[in-house]
Formats: sequence, C-alpha cells, structure tokens
Amino acid sequence: MEVRTITEAKAHLSSLLQRVVEGEEIILGRAGKPIAKIIPYTQDREPRVPGKLKGQIHIHEDFDELPAEFASEFGIEEKSS
Repeated sequence: MEVRTITEAKAHLSSLLQRVVEGEEIILGRAGKPIAKIIPYTQDREPRVPGKLKGQIHIHEDFDELPAEFASEFGIEEKSS
C-alpha cells in the first residue's frame, strides 16, 4: 500500500475510488504520516431484527437508585421519603 497526499487524492479521486472498488485500500497522509484509509464499502448481510434478545436481558429493580456513596461523591443529597 502506498501513502497518498491529500492533494494527490483531490486531483485523482475518481481513479483512486476505482482502485478501491477493485479491492485496493488507499492510505491518505499528511506530512508523510498516515491519517486515513479509504476502503471498499460493504453492507450488512443480515437486516437488524429488533427484539432478538427479548427475554434474555433483565434490569434489576433498583437500577435507577443511586447508591449513597456515589451520591455523596457527586454532591447529591438523598431525598427523604
């Protein structure tokens, strides 16, 4: 892989993108140091299915309660019931 400058990338973007389509990865650099990589885009193969973990995740009853030692560290006073 060769490192291309940003100026070169601007001037030759179409040809660089064609090379990416063909499977090559292009490294962009500034001052001789790599800063970004252009890689081929790939879509997810499976669509996301909401609810896939339904019944497997449980939230504890006291999830929203802040422990006293944490509250004092944040300067929060405990409310009286």
